[in-house]
Amino acid sequence: MAQGDLSMFLGQLVRKPHQVVALAPSSGALCAEMAAQIDPDAGPLIELGAGTGTITRAILARGLPPQQLHSIEMNPDFCTRLRTEFPGIHVHEMSAGDIGTLPVDGCQAVVSGLPLLSMPLDLQRAILTGTIARAAPGASFTQFTYGPQPPVARALRDELNLSWRVSRKIWWNLPPARVYRFSWPG
Repeated sequence: MAQGDLSMFLGQLVRKPHQVVALAPSSGALCAEMAAQIDPDAGPLIELGAGTGTITRAILARGLPPQQLHSIEMNPDFCTRLRTEFPGIHVHEMSAGDIGTLPVDGCQAVVSGLPLLSMPLDLQRAILTGTIARAAPGASFTQFTYGPQPPVARALRDELNLSWRVSRKIWWNLPPARVYRFSWPG
């Protein structure tokens, strides 16, 4: 993580606490795990809650061409930073709940840095159904969590018939986290 990432993150945490709910930007180890299964040749990818770009950086480091990355972020200051720091990526200043309206089809994955479990069930549903609508067959929804349970509400996991794989615990993150990769039938 760059020092500027931490400064900007903390500034936004103080000024817009309703938009920034993490304790710190994601660690390098967490970002690497979030991006580990990205195939640079498998088509577009959507990132939710791009923030200061720590996960964005890991996604691009996997070799994904910048023009294939669509980052959704609702904080205008973070959007400005993303556009400056990562020329060529598509930055969409919007709610992740509107992912289904994004004009991108056949995504290989959606990678999320959002605090999904703290969101109302209807917003979680909009994010996951929008993900499924934009995804290619065999795509996944990647989400990290600090807690011991899957980071999607049980009712929604059942409703969408989601299955998942979970990473080992990433101790070098504040707080320690796990990465879940969700998939669905079809």
